[in-house]
Amino acid sequence: MSDVILEMRHIVKEFPGVKALDDVSMVVQRAEVHAICGENGAGKSTLMKVLSGVWPVGSYEGEIVYEGQPVTFKSIRDSEHAGIVIIHQELALIPELSIAENIFLGNEYTKNGVIDWVETNRRARDLLHHVGLNEDPQTAIKNIGVGKQQLVEIAKALNKDVKLLILDEPTAALNEEDSKHLLGLIDGLRRKGITAIIISHKLNEIAAIADSITIIRDGRSIETLDVHGEKVDEDRIIRGMVGRELGSRFPEYTPQVGETFFEVSDWTVESPIVPGRMVCKESSFYVRRGEIVGFAGLMGAGRTELMRSIFGHSYGVFRGGQLTMNGKALNLHSVTAAIDAGIGYVTEDRKVLGLNLLDDIKTTTVSAKLKKIAHYTVVDRRAEFEAAEGYRKSLRTKAPNVNEGVAKLSGGNQQKVVLAKWLFTDPELLILDEPTRGIDVGAKFEIYGIIHELARSGKGVIVVSSELPELLGLSDRIYTICEGSITGCLSKGEATQESLMKLMTTLSDTSTPAAGRDA
Repeated sequence: MSDVILEMRHIVKEFPGVKALDDVSMVVQRAEVHAICGENGAGKSTLMKVLSGVWPVGSYEGEIVYEGQPVTFKSIRDSEHAGIVIIHQELALIPELSIAENIFLGNEYTKNGVIDWVETNRRARDLLHHVGLNEDPQTAIKNIGVGKQQLVEIAKALNKDVKLLILDEPTAALNEEDSKHLLGLIDGLRRKGITAIIISHKLNEIAAIADSITIIRDGRSIETLDVHGEKVDEDRIIRGMVGRELGSRFPEYTPQVGETFFEVSDWTVESPIVPGRMVCKESSFYVRRGEIVGFAGLMGAGRTELMRSIFGHSYGVFRGGQLTMNGKALNLHSVTAAIDAGIGYVTEDRKVLGLNLLDDIKTTTVSAKLKKIAHYTVVDRRAEFEAAEGYRKSLRTKAPNVNEGVAKLSGGNQQKVVLAKWLFTDPELLILDEPTRGIDVGAKFEIYGIIHELARSGKGVIVVSSELPELLGLSDRIYTICEGSITGCLSKGEATQESLMKLMTTLSDTSTPAAGRDA
């Protein structure tokens, strides 16, 4: 049996006005982890959609050879029948169905023509244990976070007779501990003879787990690196991706922190799903002008729940607490009220909460504050275009024009459109929940620069991130959350990955340190 499981030869894929793939070739060895790296819009996900039959034979040029034989997949079902399973960056789960129902959808266990729910839930529980997810299989998908949904997708893939597993940004929604667990799981599959292709912007993970790396730039395959045969580190991968050296991951920046202007006191919110369970427990913190405040916590700790509940009570059941901005109490009972008060919120789940996938770029960019460009309730179309085009250029969003539908953009470019939407509202306080999820290293640098500019102009910025190096590189102070409670606050000089992890996993016996102002 050949050591090569897959060859993709001279693949060309065009969309109206755009050549997404231009003569891309790659070779994947059996039982290896093969990474695909490139900037947003380089063509990584498109290439994998060609392989998996999302883009069927006839819609592209070139040849796919799988297990020594040319293959022509007309659909995902064809590729799955051959043992190729893809997990997309944008998860394909049905929110109203349970975890077990999603895992076995289309592959149900039946007994005398009736679904055997006992066996279905038992096998689902085994698969969830295998991926390290401690959830009841009967829990609805809509009631678990996006990180846990990613693990459900992987459990769903493992249920199939997979030979080649494709993972598009598999750890983007996971914190470091959960990412480490998942990478260990992939390594275990490799030892069992399963081949994995991974698309990821987390270059440290790629360098740690991949056997080989194919780099794609502007729709072309640039090179394939043998991780074991040559020195391959993050800087080497970046050089291939962007075609130049990238000296620093964070722009040069000197904080200019002013007075406190936003405060949260004793904020308590009950779960909308489990009565009596508090997802935010008497949380208190503050933000100063020109300050970047980070929030760290393990998956499920309550970071997103806290931010969404502050943003116009858009999550949970409010049970107490007070918001103050510029010395005045705020009563934000709706998202509209929060926007009018000068608060913006870039959600962690761009597909469900951040975008209307039926809209184009220009409509999305101005959607959060239409009155800014409306005259007597009529939208000024020229102002709409100019605003959207300005952000498209400044954020380097890869799209032919602002009339392009957001559904057609790569995940990273969709994230840039979401960011543009909230920058357009001119917020006094901008909350960024996983702002660089699915963003390549070059685009991250640009977004960090935008965050710095906001802080430099006197705005307050809150950054929620699962990547501790990102928080350490960006934040002036970092709060930690564990099981719905704020457990600590460290200044930039005090914070390390170790000190943050300790606070993220330990409940404090004392009140939160929010009231003690930094000098």
